[in-house]
Amino acid sequence: MNNMKNRGTKKSSKIEKLEHTEKKMNINKENKKLKPRLMKFEELPVYLQDNEFIRDYYRCEWPLKDIALSVFSWHNETLNIWTHLVGFVIFVTLMVMSLTEKTIMENLLAGFSRPAGEARWMTMKKNGTTDSFPDSYTSQISNPSFLGVYGDGYEVVLWPWFVFLGGAMICLVFSSISHLFACHSHKFTLFFWRLDYSGISIMIICSFFAPVYYTFCCQPYWRLFYLTSITIVGILVIITLFAPSLTSGKFRSFRAALFLAMGFSGVIPAAHAVSLYFHHPQVLAALVYEIAMGLLYAAGAVFYVTRFPERWKPGAFDLVGHSHQIFHVLVVAAAFAHSIATLVIMDWRRGLPPCNAGILG
Repeated sequence: MNNMKNRGTKKSSKIEKLEHTEKKMNINKENKKLKPRLMKFEELPVYLQDNEFIRDYYRCEWPLKDIALSVFSWHNETLNIWTHLVGFVIFVTLMVMSLTEKTIMENLLAGFSRPAGEARWMTMKKNGTTDSFPDSYTSQISNPSFLGVYGDGYEVVLWPWFVFLGGAMICLVFSSISHLFACHSHKFTLFFWRLDYSGISIMIICSFFAPVYYTFCCQPYWRLFYLTSITIVGILVIITLFAPSLTSGKFRSFRAALFLAMGFSGVIPAAHAVSLYFHHPQVLAALVYEIAMGLLYAAGAVFYVTRFPERWKPGAFDLVGHSHQIFHVLVVAAAFAHSIATLVIMDWRRGLPPCNAGILG
């Protein structure tokens, strides 16, 4: 009798376990069917609590498929993703136009490439001192080859221009991907924000190539020095971002110092170029665009650090208008200003005689 009772008890416990397992499976199935919800700041795990002034509409640890599809839905990262995706498309368009014979860029940038005092500029030489600007600073990019013959037979290489465009595209697409996928898990958060910062480093490095290459085309040693220096500093920054041993808090100031070194290192070659070619109006025009770029980046940094305007009214700018979105727009505008400055320098260089003519400087 006791054996029969024990057997009955065992059977009932097995049945209970099976029923409990089935209930769990049904609950899991129902949960999977439910669409992941947006969360408030207080509901987030600590590693996702970055900006306490953005109060709602967070994605948190969603499945990868839902995260990928969220690029088309509305949440507090939507505009962060799309502002840099649109920027990416802009620079892809520039790349395509540079590789084809389309000249629509002339109309697109006409307002930027021709200063208001155009009549005064029309008295400049073709060597950069008097005569005229060519029709547009952007006209040279319609040549589909990497080597375009301009002016009096001088060949202006286009690969530094493509290096800049490539760096800008890498930075912008890394940023968009990071804002899209970083919410998936703690591991993803660490990886994608490192990827984002490495994209910034790559863009800074690549931004130097075109203006330095064209400005110092007749000073090869200076050109090599500037490009080598910024490349080495940029590689060091990327290493510190991804090396596990260099991710602790005590190295944050070191990484910040490297970023500052990369940013301010552009002042030195710019000052050098102005000292050499201050009597060339195109160089001064390019400098104006570069100053505009610096001011746009600085303004973006101010919004990024102060977290204005959401700090002023928490919760009011969760979806539209918060500081990181403004920062993204200013970054794209700054990169665009730099592209115009580069085109000015390219156009100036193509109107000059070869270096061995002894006219530069």
